[in-house]
Amino acid sequence: MIRAALFDVYGTCVDWHTGMRTAAERMLAEKGLDTGAGRAIAEGWRRRYQPSMDRVRSGRDPYRPLDAIQIETLDDVLDEMNLSHHVDAGDRAALNAAWDALPAWPDTAESLRRLASVMPVAACSNGSRAMMARLADHAGLTWTTIAGAELARTFKPEPAVYLKSCAALGTSPAETVMVACHDDDLDAAAACGLATAFVPRPAEWGADASPEPVDTGRFTFHADTLCALVDRIARASA
Repeated sequence: MIRAALFDVYGTCVDWHTGMRTAAERMLAEKGLDTGAGRAIAEGWRRRYQPSMDRVRSGRDPYRPLDAIQIETLDDVLDEMNLSHHVDAGDRAALNAAWDALPAWPDTAESLRRLASVMPVAACSNGSRAMMARLADHAGLTWTTIAGAELARTFKPEPAVYLKSCAALGTSPAETVMVACHDDDLDAAAACGLATAFVPRPAEWGADASPEPVDTGRFTFHADTLCALVDRIARASA
């Protein structure tokens, strides 16, 4: 029986690509620069996400919240694109804050509300608790609590993130489902004993993206929409 749900956030619940591309394009337009570089900034920044966290997961760097890491990786992106001399500290801070104001996918808010009416639901993100709280306020996300990386002081897919998130909900891994659009996130959760629920987000990297096919048969639940997925999870709690 499923008694609680953990949700990945970036990509699964919110559209980071549209939000960050738009924020980058706005910043470039204000500088009189080519807004066509906005997509490259957003995608280049996101691609540095995992390598930057690897240094913490491996023990090479101490844990620090994702927003602190992100401002460092933004510098790397701007340097690589020869934009550093155009973008001052205030611009960088404003662009970093755009991660807290991403749009939710159209089915997210209602799906979370529906599932939260039958079980606790928690954010299980690599973002900090402060980032998750600000994003929830902006995008209308209903969380019973905010779990995730900051509780474990490391980043997914380290087992401590999933296990400490279950503990925060007061449920065992077997009673908890991890919901995500990323199969590697779900595989790591399954290795910790959690049930898994997959929803595709084919436009996560843009409407013209060509996502790799995913073998959904290995997950406990899967559906084409988040609304359908939470209905299946809710039935497993009865």
